[in-house]
Amino acid sequence: MAVRNGIIKINEYIGNMYSKLKVNIFNINTPISLFVTTTGVLLILCCLQLKAQTVQTNGSLSTDIITGVPFLLIIPDARTGAMGDAGVAALPDQNASAINPSKLAYMDQPYGISMSYSPWLSNLKADINLAFLSAYYKIDERNTIGTSLRYLSLGTVQLFDANSQDLGNYSPNEFAFDVTYARKFGNFSLGTALRYIRSDLVSGQLSTGSSGYAGNAIAMDASAYVRKPTIIFGTDALLAFGLNISNIGTKIGYNDAGNKFFLPANMRLGAASTFIFNDENEFTFSLDLNKLLVPSQPVYNDDGKIISGKDPNVSVPAGIFNSFSDAPGGAGEELKELSIGTGMEYTYHKKIALRGGYSYENPEKGDRRYFTVGAGLKYQLFVLDLAYMIAGAQNSPLANTLRFTLTFSPARK
Repeated sequence: MAVRNGIIKINEYIGNMYSKLKVNIFNINTPISLFVTTTGVLLILCCLQLKAQTVQTNGSLSTDIITGVPFLLIIPDARTGAMGDAGVAALPDQNASAINPSKLAYMDQPYGISMSYSPWLSNLKADINLAFLSAYYKIDERNTIGTSLRYLSLGTVQLFDANSQDLGNYSPNEFAFDVTYARKFGNFSLGTALRYIRSDLVSGQLSTGSSGYAGNAIAMDASAYVRKPTIIFGTDALLAFGLNISNIGTKIGYNDAGNKFFLPANMRLGAASTFIFNDENEFTFSLDLNKLLVPSQPVYNDDGKIISGKDPNVSVPAGIFNSFSDAPGGAGEELKELSIGTGMEYTYHKKIALRGGYSYENPEKGDRRYFTVGAGLKYQLFVLDLAYMIAGAQNSPLANTLRFTLTFSPARK
């Protein structure tokens, strides 16, 4: 991928992907800053429910949700990934900090370590990859602490100046470092995470003449997990509910012009039921709903005035509360902004696991639709999980995406 005078020349590389993904990223024939363009490319590469485009000035009814650092919404671990990304209420594991930190309070082992890796969107570019490291430690029966590191590499970008002189290569990347805490209260637990985010997408002077620099932000999560033993259809079961409100924090910017982007604040609400047939066989169903807690873009007229929707230039608290009622299309469009994930998991003797799931997002709000399958195998103190993504949308760059996770934990107390 080449950059000339701060302009990424993506016409030949992924220009036709924009129409296939129904994403209108900036006018690529117009000189724009490396900051803006690289951010747009990142939004496509992450292929989340975030669609980046310039403000509408033609009365179009197409509206989008624009945020920075959308990699924070990628589910990094293979177990949850194989279950349609539905895991906020599923049985806890070492990767709980990525989807619901409060579940760590229910871990049986005194500590655990997990490593996940995915060659993300290899259909688009071979050197994009996502890595995730996490660990936890139980202080006592009720209190658990943890930490995690999420790292996204966007590969190598070739840079040129205005005279087409080669300025060398640049490797944009992003990472987030978390510290988590969870506490159990009988049949429920509460958890929180404090997150530092660094997004290094730009290098040096932008074409606008302003300085570009890495974006930094601070965020937090607030989560809850409730589960109760019960009997369903005459079978012993665990019924669980989970909630995680994530990435509540400062806006992030990349240049001196003062442009700031919302973090992808998100509310994930879900339920799961685990049927325990006997000591060897368990079956879990899970369902998650997701809602971004950031402003929807309004519809503008030719004069740049809002004709439908609300002004997105608001504070973070206002953006969160307005996100439930600011869609230009009203309640119907708000419902379209919900994404759904559902999954199943069968485990035998707590050593072999088979998984499957489906994730759906409205075509007007991102169009992520895919089936997932996966498996897990435990050998002594190690567990290896694999997830494979089967895209439901035509020409989706998410097709054939793999995720791998290796976890370690000692024997139960």
